[in-house]
Amino acid sequence: MRIISGTHKGRRISAPKNLPVRPTTDRSKEGLFNILQHRMDFDSLTVLDLFSGTGNISYEFASRGASKIIAVDQNRHCVHFIQKTATTLELDISVLQSETITFLDKDTASYTLIFADPPYDWEAEAYLQLLERAKKRLDASGIIIFEHSNFIDLSMGEGFDFSRNYGGSVFSFFE
Repeated sequence: MRIISGTHKGRRISAPKNLPVRPTTDRSKEGLFNILQHRMDFDSLTVLDLFSGTGNISYEFASRGASKIIAVDQNRHCVHFIQKTATTLELDISVLQSETITFLDKDTASYTLIFADPPYDWEAEAYLQLLERAKKRLDASGIIIFEHSNFIDLSMGEGFDFSRNYGGSVFSFFE
């Protein structure tokens, strides 16, 4: 995986093979950030990266100058990898080990962008429950983005805006 743009453009990051993750492909991530660069001011973004895995999405936001990034994952090996990588690259990313629903229920902060990449075996109903909780943490003008398999349709979710398909991955946007 690599950082597509920003201060660390082109930087390659190799995650340990034993992490239980499915990193967002460079092609998909490039498509996602092409959409976001025309809609968001990265310098003022407060980002919540749920199910952060390798931290791939958090690194991209940090490289592009997001003002605050919180990465949440329940796997301690993922959390340690993100912390180590952020320190090595001198990226300001706060990393928390927590189950996502527990975190959202306890957190009191608000965010301009919430990105979530749950396991691909989740059912649509689980995404909709996550959406309901995430909306409570979203700024009035913020957006929520779910990465999911192309076998899931989230267009019935409240606030659904649009989705983009990149091979087997889909990004669904909610306002």
